[in-house]
Amino acid sequence: TGMAVSCVGRGGVSPVLRAFAHSSSLHGISHVFAYGAVSLRRVLWGAFFLGSLGLLLLVCAERVAYFLTYPHVTKLDEVAAHNLTFPAITICNLNEFRFSKITRNDMYHVGELLALLNDRYEISNPQLAEPHVLAALRDKANFKNFKAKPFSMAEFYNRTGHDLADMLLQCSFRGANCTARNFTVVSAGPGARCPAGGGGCTGAGWPRARREPRMDAGVLPG
Repeated sequence: TGMAVSCVGRGGVSPVLRAFAHSSSLHGISHVFAYGAVSLRRVLWGAFFLGSLGLLLLVCAERVAYFLTYPHVTKLDEVAAHNLTFPAITICNLNEFRFSKITRNDMYHVGELLALLNDRYEISNPQLAEPHVLAALRDKANFKNFKAKPFSMAEFYNRTGHDLADMLLQCSFRGANCTARNFTVVSAGPGARCPAGGGGCTGAGWPRARREPRMDAGVLPG
C-alpha cells in the first residue's frame, strides 16, 4: 500500500507555499510567509495584505456593477433661430421604374438587366409574380414578329421613373404648404432621377434645386 507524505515547515507553513511567496511579485506576501516563527510583524503584514486584497475585490465588484448599468451621458444644446432656411432634401424612390410604363421595346433591351427576363428572353421566376402582373409581363415579353427599335437609357429613366406628385402625401414648411412644384427632377448620371429641393431660398421663399447623385435599382408594378 502507498503512504501519503506531506511536509510542513516551522510555523505550520508548507515549504512549497513559502517558496511561492518569496518568488511572487505580490507586494507583502513574502513578509507574511517569512521564515521563522509567527511574529507580530508577520501578523500585521498579513492583515495589511488581506485588507488590500479585500479592498481591491470590492472596487472591482463596484466597477463591474456600474458597467452593467450601461451609464450614458446626453448633452443637448438649444439654439434659437428666428429665420429657418428650407433644408436641402432629395427624394428617391427605391423602385426606380414603373412597370406600367415599360414597353415591349424596353423589355427587349433591358428585360434581362431588370431581372425580368433571362438570357433566352424568357420570364424569370414566373411563379413569384402575381397573376395580373404575370399576364402583363407575358404580353410585354411576347417578341414574336417583333422588330426592335432604337433604345435610349436616359429616355427610359425619364419616362418610367416616378413622379413626386404621385409620392408626396403632405408637405409644409413654417406654416406654408409645399407641393411637387417646389421640387425639380435632377439627374446626375444613370439611375439618378430624383426630385430635389432646398439648399437655400429663392425670392418666392422656396428652395432652389440641388443635384445629388443616387444609384438604385428595382421595378415597381403599377
